[in-house]
Amino acid sequence: MARKFLYIVATLIFLVIAALLAYRLWGNQMIRAVMVPREAFAPLQPLPANAYDDPKMWIARPDIARDNPALWTPAGVKDAPTAQKAAVFFIHPTSYITALGDAHWNMRLDDKDSLSTARRFVKEQASAFNAAGAIWAPRYRQANYGAFLTDKPAGDQAIDAAYRDVSQAFAAFLKANPTGPIILAAHSQGSLHLLRLMRDQVAGKPVAARIVAAYVVGWPISVEADLPALGLPACVKRDQARCILSWQSYAEPADPSAVLTLFDAHKGLTGKPRKGTHMLCTNPLTGTRNGAAPASANRGTLQSREDDKPALLVSAAVPARCADNGFLLIGEPVDMGPFTLPGNNYHVYDYNLFWADVREDARARLAAFLK
Repeated sequence: MARKFLYIVATLIFLVIAALLAYRLWGNQMIRAVMVPREAFAPLQPLPANAYDDPKMWIARPDIARDNPALWTPAGVKDAPTAQKAAVFFIHPTSYITALGDAHWNMRLDDKDSLSTARRFVKEQASAFNAAGAIWAPRYRQANYGAFLTDKPAGDQAIDAAYRDVSQAFAAFLKANPTGPIILAAHSQGSLHLLRLMRDQVAGKPVAARIVAAYVVGWPISVEADLPALGLPACVKRDQARCILSWQSYAEPADPSAVLTLFDAHKGLTGKPRKGTHMLCTNPLTGTRNGAAPASANRGTLQSREDDKPALLVSAAVPARCADNGFLLIGEPVDMGPFTLPGNNYHVYDYNLFWADVREDARARLAAFLK
């Protein structure tokens, strides 16, 4: 009996090791096979013209006082009052991650699980800006995670449909904030939409003069093929306003080949090829383009590994170094939670890793803008 039990344990250990090895070798292929929706794409009905006049279409906005995740701060954070605040437009990342038969190309607005995850992203990411501005974070019919893993036309159609909602929300945001400084911020899918928004509705428009900074995090930006279409330059120092920041976080050894493949395969927002161009990397610890900073420079990493325990702000947890290929390296892997992606990709934690530094960065750029 004991021998049989040991055989079972040995077999289970072997299966776990085999599964881990397979994930390490073919992780992206495995994810793609499971996550890409199998249904045909069905065009979404346009939202009513006044949809975003309704507070229920927002995860966060200044007149939502109860259960507003963007107002949260971790324990111990006490900010000096800010004389003048910006209006912050924040586009949350993908929270609609549904596999196989249950997957649609776009999230339904009544999807409670995806909305709950989106609220958590707003809490842990957008909250970094609440010392510098009043945060507006729209709900939108985001594209499924699988839409970014396929070359099927349906993937682009789903992303376009999500962008139309974001564009409509931004118009409502500007209507409610006709004057004053604006901070633009987003992550992942949200950053893709923010790039299009800047090209279509900010660059060359009067509103461009009101932009304090644009935090286009977790999505690659080509310095030569994208940046010229956005109407603002890259940030090169922390006390600079009216500029763009972007980074993508990896532990070492890093394997960003999946992102590089997509980056090289598509033209930029200017219409020029991205292949062979430089990827924008802002070091969030210094607020500068490129460069390196030790862990001791990190004001605070937001660690929220367990749902039933309060998030902790831990100083000096990780360093940051912009590599030659444009990715941000954080040294050896750290335990941020279960959502590290293949290749030591810390994409989900791009804001959490540098939460306190993003907070300080936004305050500094707003001060520079007001001067």
